Amino acid sequence: MRIAVVGTGYVGLVTGTCFANTGNDVVCLDIDEAKIATLQAGESPIYEPGLDELIERNQRSGRLVFTTDIEAAYERAEAFFICVGTPSDDEGRADLQYVLAAAADIGDALERRPAATGLPPIVVVKSTVPVGTNDEVRSVIAGRTSKPFAMASNPEFLKEGEAIRDFYKPDRVVVGVDDEDVGEALRELYRPYVRRGKPILVMDIRSSEMVKYASNAMLATKISFVNEIANLCEAYGAEIKQVRAGMTSDSRIGDQFLYPGLGYGGSCFPKDVLACMSMGVDRDTPTQLLTAVHEVNQRQRATFVAKIERHFGARLSGKRFAVWGVSFKPRTDDVREAPSLTIIEWLLARGAEVVCYDPVALDQARRKLGDRVTYAKIDMEALDGADALVICTEWSEFRHPDFEEMAERLGGKVIFDGRNIYDPDHMRELGFAYYSVGRRPVLP
Repeated sequence: MRIAVVGTGYVGLVTGTCFANTGNDVVCLDIDEAKIATLQAGESPIYEPGLDELIERNQRSGRLVFTTDIEAAYERAEAFFICVGTPSDDEGRADLQYVLAAAADIGDALERRPAATGLPPIVVVKSTVPVGTNDEVRSVIAGRTSKPFAMASNPEFLKEGEAIRDFYKPDRVVVGVDDEDVGEALRELYRPYVRRGKPILVMDIRSSEMVKYASNAMLATKISFVNEIANLCEAYGAEIKQVRAGMTSDSRIGDQFLYPGLGYGGSCFPKDVLACMSMGVDRDTPTQLLTAVHEVNQRQRATFVAKIERHFGARLSGKRFAVWGVSFKPRTDDVREAPSLTIIEWLLARGAEVVCYDPVALDQARRKLGDRVTYAKIDMEALDGADALVICTEWSEFRHPDFEEMAERLGGKVIFDGRNIYDPDHMRELGFAYYSVGRRPVLP
């Protein structure tokens, strides 16, 4: 299939590259000239394991092209995948200006082309959008062309750090259509990715739009739930690790997304939970559960920093803190809504000095924090003279460090572990003061 992908952000770039890698001819369009120049040089502007290699390989084959030329991108496309950003306000309402601008450009391009014979061009909205957005997109396009076209919704379920694997081995592919032939065309496009029997679910467009929100809201709920249970464990002297093991052994519950920590972050869960809350307000259908999920998540960060305050006091002037991990999760450089930023801002506001280390996200951290913090080149370097270590992201390289070297470098043998990556008994043996989530503190 000849595919035009509109937008080379996280979703558009992974989608276009993976489609090209199964033999489709893909043109990726973006208005950002610097980003397109980077991509044309075979480099990815985002960090995603394995993506650079796939981009270079498919460019070399001629199946993957990057351009800022709208006419060239749309000239022969059989399917248009809209993958532009939908930034939201503080209440979660999505800004659809980029989606609707893309729709207008597509309508103009279709009007310049001869009418299709057979199946008309398919306009696929892959951006995360409120329910009913496909109808708006259809209206904008129809207002700019008399040529036939078809609409489809195809929400993405890519996890940062595992996006390529998720695209090639999805749990499911969701497609919303109002025409059976369009549904079959998209089934054929996605067939190479579901050879192990995972379903391609074809449904109505509005239900498809809702699936993404419902899925992310459920996962966010699990995270807030286990954090609330972890806080109860701390209050009553129980151990969340043991409680979790007993709970998740029930096959009805399962164990995914039930790890206590600092709460969810990133570009999807916070945004999508707020979007569901706003949709409820707009239709007088309050989302009481999701409102609580959001509030628990935001409060979790305050619950964690309260441990620092109890240990050191409210004033931290003259104190130095090392922070390991700035990205909101491992295997990505994304710091959007990262719990680390909330904790760092709290430390700075109380007069502390902060030294950060992250394997890949320091450039993004600099854009957010500027020169208000120091950036270490290696993890151990961040510890030099620090009164405490604060762990915000569970990068694998943090799991088995040289604890003797850590003790020598740290000015104070104190660790605040927001991801529960160390064993409290081991910390006690090594003489560390150790605070984690849902477990009794170690106070030597």
